[in-house]
Amino acid sequence: MLELAGEFDAFLCGDDEITRAVLDKSLPRLRVISKYGIGLDKIDVAACTEKKLPVLFTPGVNHTTVAEHTFCLLHTFCLLLALVRNLVDSANSVRNGQWKRVTGHEIWNKTIGIVGLGRIGQEVAKRAAAFGMKIHAMDLPQYWPKAFADEFGVTQHEQIETMLPHLDVLSLHANLSESTRNLINAERLKLAKPELLVVNTSRAELVHMADMIAALDAGKVGGYGTDVLDEEPPPADHPLLKHPKALITPHIGSRTYESVPRQAMRATLNLVNYLKGEKDVIQANKW
Repeated sequence: MLELAGEFDAFLCGDDEITRAVLDKSLPRLRVISKYGIGLDKIDVAACTEKKLPVLFTPGVNHTTVAEHTFCLLHTFCLLLALVRNLVDSANSVRNGQWKRVTGHEIWNKTIGIVGLGRIGQEVAKRAAAFGMKIHAMDLPQYWPKAFADEFGVTQHEQIETMLPHLDVLSLHANLSESTRNLINAERLKLAKPELLVVNTSRAELVHMADMIAALDAGKVGGYGTDVLDEEPPPADHPLLKHPKALITPHIGSRTYESVPRQAMRATLNLVNYLKGEKDVIQANKW
């Protein structure tokens, strides 16, 4: 981005890294940044706010798709069910001419813990309830959706340390910040039950990668299903790629034929409407 900076009135960006250096070179011409998506960790939002540069984004357009990914209703549950039923290894064995019948687990009556009970976390909770799971969740008290939690019987936690001992499954849906970076690490995993399953369709940096690999090797974590990695695309020697207890998809949680045009249209409308002085924009930062 640095070599392009200074030549545009607006940025419509995906996972491009927009640092303070990019901003300094882009101003005063740059008027607005419109993010294709909701994750803002690649954008120096604090610097944008300091410079009174609006950052627009697209919350709400793909929360159903990502929730479905975590729970096989497309991706969050895809990863979870594939882990508990050994689906990938079983299908691959048949493809290779084998008939390896591996016994798996049910998720009925298991306990799931959701980190971040926002739009996506709530969609995951609804689907967990439909599967007959017990639901715990952690979020900041000021963001706790009490009416929703009461309706779906969600047990509230303010700290992950109190939630982990109860869980069979941990599903991550928090924003990346300095307080959530390496949220899942060796010290906290000591509090979990053996063979905890971890599903991450949020941000790779929520998990301390070396600690996760050590926990998988030791059996403390029974499986790690993730749609995000600390390097994308990963190098060929990335230690998770061939780990027998890891299931990795290439950051496709929000990539469906239905959600991609919704997200693209919202990002484009944000940008065009802002430049036209219209109010129909979704802005992440305020001053």
